[in-house]
Amino acid sequence: MIGPRGDQDWLAAAARLASRGRPVSAPNPAVGCIIVKQDRVIGRGWTRVGGRPHAEAAALEQAGQDARGATIYVTLEPCAHESDRGPSCADLLVAARPQRVVLAEVDPDRRTHGAGIARLRRSGITVETLPSPAAAASLAGFLTRERLGRPHVTLKLALSLDGCIALASGESQWITGEEARAHCHSRRAMSDAILVGGGTWRADKPRLDVRLPGLEDRSPQRVVLTRGVPIDGVRIINEPAQIDRLEAAQYLYVEGGAGAAASFLAENLVDRLDIYRAPIVIGGGKPAFGNIGLADLTSAHGSWKLVERRQLGSDCYEAYERQRS
Repeated sequence: MIGPRGDQDWLAAAARLASRGRPVSAPNPAVGCIIVKQDRVIGRGWTRVGGRPHAEAAALEQAGQDARGATIYVTLEPCAHESDRGPSCADLLVAARPQRVVLAEVDPDRRTHGAGIARLRRSGITVETLPSPAAAASLAGFLTRERLGRPHVTLKLALSLDGCIALASGESQWITGEEARAHCHSRRAMSDAILVGGGTWRADKPRLDVRLPGLEDRSPQRVVLTRGVPIDGVRIINEPAQIDRLEAAQYLYVEGGAGAAASFLAENLVDRLDIYRAPIVIGGGKPAFGNIGLADLTSAHGSWKLVERRQLGSDCYEAYERQRS
């Protein structure tokens, strides 16, 4: 048994389940679903490899007949469009006869937008839409792609205490320790594509892969920001705005260098900052980035919100989300 919880708690739990599907659920969004009856979880699911089964289908299979009269929490509106890969989740839910469905996000995909909710309500099921920060964060890549036509962008920076990313000579291996580097690889594993600038590519020849045991197959597509010649096995874009051409990517992880970081910030294309700060002082080293076009300090305030902080060995990790109107 699990003690009584509120709707937001259950949606947050569904969002944590959803993270298991990222990024292998592509091209579908990573959705999480939890079925609750008398404060007990009787079914749970998340979008699986290649997008099927959907989260609701997996959770309903686990719950079986007990889903009748239950409450179903799902991070995204159940799909309502026809597919040759199986019945819609809205139809599956109608057949299961839950008492109530609580969802966090209305699907922006025009094939389903509002239709899933309408189908459930016509069948007599109570449907409530409850915005959830946790669910929105878990769907960030899908929502950004649907609404802005580009992937969700995380900019990663490994810094000294005085804001340097390397010695004056360019040496940067390693500013942070093993724990921070392992955490960075876990973030790579949750991304569809990873990007560096042409200067970093030529100077460091980075592998841009995932080197965590058991997750090597999660290595993302490699992308280089450069006006140079094409590189075998690597996608080339000439400017940050061309990330909309990375059609298969919901999540883009930008790792540098300073020029790429500045260009993405200047174009207002960074949605999240992942900062790893090591307890070292370099002095006279290479700064994280140069001019990003900031005209005054007033416009700099209120742009970023701290959403996560943790200690990784001797290093500090902080994540900031871009605050957009």
